[in-house]
Amino acid sequence: MHRGKGMKFVGDSRIKSYEKPKLNRDYSEFPGKTESFWPDFLLKEWMTGAVFLVAYLCLTVAHPSPLERVADPSDTGYTPLPDWYFLFLYQILKYTYASGPFNTFGAIVMPGIAFGALMLAPWLDRGPERKWTKRPLASGFMLLSVAVIFYTTWESSHYHDWKQQAAQGKIVFTNLDKKDPTYEKIIKSNCTSCHGGELTGGSGPNLVKANLPAAGVEAFVKNGSGSMPSFKDTLTEEQIKEVGKFIEGLEETDENGKPLKN
Repeated sequence: MHRGKGMKFVGDSRIKSYEKPKLNRDYSEFPGKTESFWPDFLLKEWMTGAVFLVAYLCLTVAHPSPLERVADPSDTGYTPLPDWYFLFLYQILKYTYASGPFNTFGAIVMPGIAFGALMLAPWLDRGPERKWTKRPLASGFMLLSVAVIFYTTWESSHYHDWKQQAAQGKIVFTNLDKKDPTYEKIIKSNCTSCHGGELTGGSGPNLVKANLPAAGVEAFVKNGSGSMPSFKDTLTEEQIKEVGKFIEGLEETDENGKPLKN
């Protein structure tokens, strides 16, 4: 062997030169079938992302997200609804075995088992087959999960009262003064659970649009009406008159506080 033949100098050491035929050849040897990562591939990715972003921005401008009135924790008549991608979980909580005394099971245990199985899927299904028809257990569980999610999402959407949802979340401006002593001491603890914190309706009717006279309000409070109980044993005559006067003075306004024209 000639001195230095087949050897490469690396610092103070000499190593033998090896051919490495198993390495991928340069992408330029496959014209039209591959490309360089920079800038060709990244440029196309950025252009695609820019088109999607512009389209999404146009969609949000044309159809902005619907806003509801400010959340009021004292309004027990409000029925919340999660986003569409959580409707299947929301629907499961309505079933007997996942609600009431079994609420923990429906809210934590069931979703925990499902998502835990999804995370452990690579270790639970380690078969060499890639074709889904030859993996009956994994494919069966996947199809069952998709079917359950689709069905419960549809059921939740189909049986939900969307008109009530829109009405209870509608932003309404009124001259309601929550700092008024009558509201703080009487109405807040006796009326808002049914009529809403803004008194614009919940399980009970809208007291702002009703335009009730004081005498009519007093009669309802004393004697009750339908599912509304009587408060004659709960409130004094003076308190009932205060409620009647307060409700009579309610009216809708614009966002600047000016009364709306009837």
